[in-house]
Amino acid sequence: MGQQEKVSTSLAGAVSEGISASLAAVDAELDRRYPGDPGTRQPVHTVYVPGNVFDAGTIRSWGDQALAALDEHAPDAASFAAVLGLSDELAEDVYGRVRAKLEREPIEDLRVDFEDGYAGRDEDQDAARAARLISEAYANGTAAPYMGIRMKCMEAAVRDRGIRTTDVFLTGLLENGGLPDGLVLTLPKVTYPEQVSAFVRLLEAFEKAHGLDAGRLGFEIQIETSQSILASDGTAAVARMIGAAEGRATGLHYGTFDYSACVGVSAAYQASDHPAADHAKAIMQVAAAGTGVRVSDGSTNVLPVGSTEHVHEAWRLHYGLTRRALARAYYQGWDMHPGHIPTRYAAVFAFYREGFETAAKRLSAYANHVGGDVMDEPATAKALSSYLLRGLQCGALDAAEVDALTGMTRADLDRFAAPRRGDLTATTDR
Repeated sequence: MGQQEKVSTSLAGAVSEGISASLAAVDAELDRRYPGDPGTRQPVHTVYVPGNVFDAGTIRSWGDQALAALDEHAPDAASFAAVLGLSDELAEDVYGRVRAKLEREPIEDLRVDFEDGYAGRDEDQDAARAARLISEAYANGTAAPYMGIRMKCMEAAVRDRGIRTTDVFLTGLLENGGLPDGLVLTLPKVTYPEQVSAFVRLLEAFEKAHGLDAGRLGFEIQIETSQSILASDGTAAVARMIGAAEGRATGLHYGTFDYSACVGVSAAYQASDHPAADHAKAIMQVAAAGTGVRVSDGSTNVLPVGSTEHVHEAWRLHYGLTRRALARAYYQGWDMHPGHIPTRYAAVFAFYREGFETAAKRLSAYANHVGGDVMDEPATAKALSSYLLRGLQCGALDAAEVDALTGMTRADLDRFAAPRRGDLTATTDR
């Protein structure tokens, strides 16, 4: 070793202590408001099924209808790849994974809808039935990883009905075995942060009534109005809504058509790639960053039904919108029809398969201090490992191939993906 340098300082330890004391409140606020991603699985999509239509066979029916659409309109890998523009290298792999996914787990997240899509005549009965069927699905292994309801919003005209449906549904779950781990509630058409606060009070009251742990019930906030993005005082209302949720918010879901109509976009141009949609989602994304709240894209209303020519056109549109969303870090979206889920999974699988080898090698090089033509930083290592984890969770990647290229276990990937704020030791012991 070379000569040891003399190390001198000029400040007393009390200076550092004083600075730390002055920032104690900020430190606490950062920990509270920005805990980081929870590290749990995020579904790649959400499917909405009206409460009067949902039954015990809904999930399997969607999978079977999606498979039938493939059989009729793209019966092999080559024809499917030709429609979507998949490369020869990806065609067989993606097609095989899509079919396997539709057979094994056709829906990752299902919401029984008691809002816009609901047309039932006895909402109490439909909400109670949804609770029983969801409980039975989790008990017998036929549930989607995530399931729950979308109730009516907290506006005056439908507030009481939304509160009652939430109560009936949650009470029914408790009476049929308890709250499942994959339970998700969605609060729609939120305009003011005070409506979020009101929903928090509702959930608190339910938890107290049943002796549940405080904070057991979380929920998604649906962004469907201009006021939820920009408040009348010029502030970003969506950021205030996350705070109003008091740690219960799990997601922000963009409502393509309600939001588009709210800002005056004509029906023919209402789409998730409209500039108005991009603006809203960009604000949602920044507001949610670091909070542990995930952002979801919306949907397309162009359904892949009818002639093969029209189905192919709808598939190309849906595939393109999904790939666009993934590139913009919107890892979840809505699917409105069974015919959408083949292209949802094709887009997701292609996205992770295309970048898998490069991401795995970059992360391995970083972890093993190997130089290369890209100089990666801890934040990039976090993004690379998160990318691989998402691919594993949805079925685009297999654990064995990830391990082979990275030399890392699942625990290693988790460690790189989710260091706490200010704690970069997991990715910087270089």
